Amino acid sequence: MIRGIYDTPTRQAIVSFGRKNGKTALAAMLVLLHLVGPEARQNSQLVSAAMSRDQAAKLFGLAAKMVRMSPDLAAYVTIRDSLKHLFCTELGTLYEALSADADKNFGSSPALAIHDELGQVRGPRSELYEAIETGMGAHEGPLSIVISTQAPTDADLLSLLIDDAKSGKDSKRKLFMFSAGPDLDPFGVPAMRAANPAFGDFLNPVEVQDNAESARRMPSRESSYRNLHLNQRISQTSPLIPRAVWVACNGSPDDDAFLSGRVYIGLDLSARNDLTALVAVVRGTDGAWHVRAEFFAPEVGVADRAHRDRAPYDVWARDGGLTLTPGASVDYGFVAERLCAWCDDHDVAEIAFDRWRIESLKTELRRMGRECPDPPFESDGMRLSPFGQGFKDMSPAIDSLESELLNLRLRHGGNPILTWCAANAIAVRDPAGNRKLDKMKSTGRIDGLVALTMAIGRATSAEGAVPERSFWETAAA
Repeated sequence: MIRGIYDTPTRQAIVSFGRKNGKTALAAMLVLLHLVGPEARQNSQLVSAAMSRDQAAKLFGLAAKMVRMSPDLAAYVTIRDSLKHLFCTELGTLYEALSADADKNFGSSPALAIHDELGQVRGPRSELYEAIETGMGAHEGPLSIVISTQAPTDADLLSLLIDDAKSGKDSKRKLFMFSAGPDLDPFGVPAMRAANPAFGDFLNPVEVQDNAESARRMPSRESSYRNLHLNQRISQTSPLIPRAVWVACNGSPDDDAFLSGRVYIGLDLSARNDLTALVAVVRGTDGAWHVRAEFFAPEVGVADRAHRDRAPYDVWARDGGLTLTPGASVDYGFVAERLCAWCDDHDVAEIAFDRWRIESLKTELRRMGRECPDPPFESDGMRLSPFGQGFKDMSPAIDSLESELLNLRLRHGGNPILTWCAANAIAVRDPAGNRKLDKMKSTGRIDGLVALTMAIGRATSAEGAVPERSFWETAAA
């Protein structure tokens, strides 16, 4: 790993393996390498970042202990315990340990950044990570090193960084991953060795095996064991849609399909100060469902919501994927205008909606001169149809969506907001095995997937399709 980082140009290195393999000690050594060793640059600033003060203190404490135990290092390095600083007077180099829960301004411009246990960040964004990474731009050849066990879900920041590194699109972003493969028995020694490079050395193999046996006896502990000890991307709650299945349907939707086919729309208005989703689907000549997703959020308070949801709403808005409406709540007038545009430009068969706040939207539509008749649509007008969010209506719609995904009959184009919603989605079951999407149990916003599920559910129902059931169990078998 050391040779891989330093022998060729590296902007960011991601080092990931199971717990208790010396991640923090390795990070401390790298700090000293740049503070007073051959990688030190005159008057440079070095930082390590952790999610908590305790984690930040561990890295600083190890680096300080190494200095105290070495007469050679102690002669050059000053330890400032209260500030968590190490300072080399001769070179002017300064190391500082930062934590996300510290009340301070992250205005640093480091030449080296160590991100310790970044897998603890939930969601795709961390203010501390972004502040540090953007602050490194003033240096020639800055180096960022992430040392962490994997995050539990695909939607988390570390998972996104790892997946980008795996793509090989940036030769200066390098990945050193030790993880038990899905083909290995999670309770076997080969899986333990694959994820733990110190297994049998300074990592006690008996202790790891005891943890494995405990997880085997108590299934409630298995996900934690597999995440922490096998370094697998395993959440305590399983997502509805596995990432591999979703990514396999990343094909670009065909604009012509929307002009020639019957369009079905799912609409999730959500609360007025949150995310509103409009998702349109149409069956293409290739037999696949082509998907277009639009999202709306209020402009006022977008930074606070981005912080709360750990989601880059500002980036999505800049790139055109998110429409920010004026004011502190979603202006349903914008949503109504988009619905009118869809109905004017396309053959919209039906608009399935969650009943939440639908009367406010209908008021806007009537203000625009649109009729909103109730089903079964005996008169002309906007074909708005309620879609229940309980087990009765959502379960067959989820079955249909799973079927189309598993059979690669969906083309969503990798829409980033819709992908985020899909990664967050959790389904719950009733005693009869029926399922519905649960916003409370999900790891983040799922409004886009709710809208997609309603659209696919209503569209496949109109086609007379009878969805199969238990698709993931069938696939596993």
